[in-house]
Amino acid sequence: MTPVTSISRLFAFVCVACQMLLSGCLSPITLNRAVIAYDDAITESQSKQLLVNIARAQHHQPIHFTGVSNIAATFDFRLTAGATPALAGLAATQILPLIMGSVAENPTISIAPIEGEEFTKRLLTPFHESKLTLLLRQGVDIDLLLRLMAKELRVKHNDEVVAYRNNPSDKVGYEMFRRAVLHLSAIQDHNSLHVEPMMIERSWTIPADSITAEGFKALEQEYQVEYNGRNKTYTLRKQAEGGTLITNYDPGSLSKDERLRLQHENEQGLGHDVTFDIRPGHYGGEWPIRGDFRLRSFNAMLNFLGQSIAEEPEYDVDKDPRTPEVARNENPVKTLDLIVSPSAPKGLDLVMKSHGNYYAVNTAGPQARWNREAFKLLSQLFQMTVTEVPRTGVPSITIAK
Repeated sequence: MTPVTSISRLFAFVCVACQMLLSGCLSPITLNRAVIAYDDAITESQSKQLLVNIARAQHHQPIHFTGVSNIAATFDFRLTAGATPALAGLAATQILPLIMGSVAENPTISIAPIEGEEFTKRLLTPFHESKLTLLLRQGVDIDLLLRLMAKELRVKHNDEVVAYRNNPSDKVGYEMFRRAVLHLSAIQDHNSLHVEPMMIERSWTIPADSITAEGFKALEQEYQVEYNGRNKTYTLRKQAEGGTLITNYDPGSLSKDERLRLQHENEQGLGHDVTFDIRPGHYGGEWPIRGDFRLRSFNAMLNFLGQSIAEEPEYDVDKDPRTPEVARNENPVKTLDLIVSPSAPKGLDLVMKSHGNYYAVNTAGPQARWNREAFKLLSQLFQMTVTEVPRTGVPSITIAK
């Protein structure tokens, strides 16, 4: 083989190698790794910010969040190729290919504070009942959800509403609250808990002469129309979705008048009140109880978790004797068990140093599943609170590597 032939074949080999490396293999692999790495970094950053803000709440300091508003990463793929004589043998006729490649990453990360009037209002405004309903339909444990989201239980006694606060400093209120949510959890474990909006029929009466032919056709598409010839009126009827009701029976089995009565009572409350009705004759009916859970804001949740570390620690509360068995006997002392230590704990998923101590979610031991779910739920509730991180028009920190 002549040197010219060897060089020609080498050139062809180098061309094929370049095409394979640049278009078929290197770029997708690098992109996939970068996307996952950035996603992991942002998720870990948010989780650590939650821990830091719980620590701030413990020390009665203002909470604050910062978000990544934009990531622009560019990749520089370089490939050099050449030939070199063989180090042994027929050096004049043997030529070896020499291929060298490199990848350079140049990310630009924009970080912006999450602040302003809109975010502050969302942070301080109690959650609407629809958000609790949404999470319950995802299979979240109702006792975990209410222990985190609800600030009090309100029960009517002899025409007087009594509030039982979800606060360990209120011994009577706290223990009643804990027993009530555990009772609902036992019903949920038995697949007998219904979380449904009440379907009610609304009706309106309007004079017949106030409707044109075109208007009548439009009404027929939206309402059930009934003409009353005696007083020359139309009655419009429509099925509407009322407020959410948590029960141990099927709300659809109630009469129309009963549903209207319950809906009327529901409308007397606030948008962040969740109504429940546990009746005799159904699973869990040994303890019939009716009332509302009043939800709290995300800011109040962080304060609750922060103060429960030392100032107002939660304590064990046994279930009510009338409550059925709870699956796995799950009734943790703490809503979210946080480890606070002067030295870094080992073997835990997430650790963050703040205020001279290390804060971590206790993901070891018998309550590991509960604590993981509690922290995941806290993160989801934060996502329901935060507005989109501004991308332009605000001061930001930009990191260029």
